Amino acid sequence: MIVKEIRAKTILSKSQIYDYAVNPYVGCGHGCTYCYAKFMKRFTGHHEQWGEFVDVKINAAELLFREITRKKKGIVWISGVCDPYQNVEEKYMLTGRCLEVLAAGGWQVTIQTKSPLVLRDIGILKKSSNAEAGFTITTADESVREIFEPDAPPIEKRIEALGILHAEGIRTFAMVAPMLPGAGKLAEKLKGRIDYVLIDRYNYHYADRVYKKHGMEWAVKEDFFQEKGEALKAAFEKSGISCQKLY
Repeated sequence: MIVKEIRAKTILSKSQIYDYAVNPYVGCGHGCTYCYAKFMKRFTGHHEQWGEFVDVKINAAELLFREITRKKKGIVWISGVCDPYQNVEEKYMLTGRCLEVLAAGGWQVTIQTKSPLVLRDIGILKKSSNAEAGFTITTADESVREIFEPDAPPIEKRIEALGILHAEGIRTFAMVAPMLPGAGKLAEKLKGRIDYVLIDRYNYHYADRVYKKHGMEWAVKEDFFQEKGEALKAAFEKSGISCQKLY
């Protein structure tokens, strides 16, 4: 893993999903094979494989402090093209410091991660204005997770973290995207741990070779996403969890 410290020119960017996004890092050490954020390499000039580099925006919190005074308040997504709680966050604490800035300013935040390191910042989230925390969980099958998300935290650790956050009164959600083989048991595992769930299909082609290598081509076909998506949505709703299928 190549880790480089950089100074960013801006940190609070407009988002097509929420009002704004904050990405304290460029790149991600989780190395998920399907990750849509791989497109970032076209703009950053990195020659390394996705998952083998992280640029650390060491001035992120200072920039954010200045930028929130000049922009209209809105919902901030942390993060859109990196995992804000990937391993380097344990050392640099950029996400935690950005959260403190936003909480002090009364800004609403939505966390999206795969890492239980978010539990470190429960105190800040509880002080934040309408904060919510979500975990991307694409399957309930750990062997499938190891294929597609080789360096990301285990599924059970994510589910456990969601339960802790939920018990602390923080609004929680799960993002099943892309829905991978073995997702069918997630409704049972997440019951009582989340407020809502979003389901999406495999929308890009970065992991095509991985599906083919492991004989899972059937899991990128329309029939799979329609049949399994409807079944999973019904299972979540039966468990009393609000669910939206995004396709």
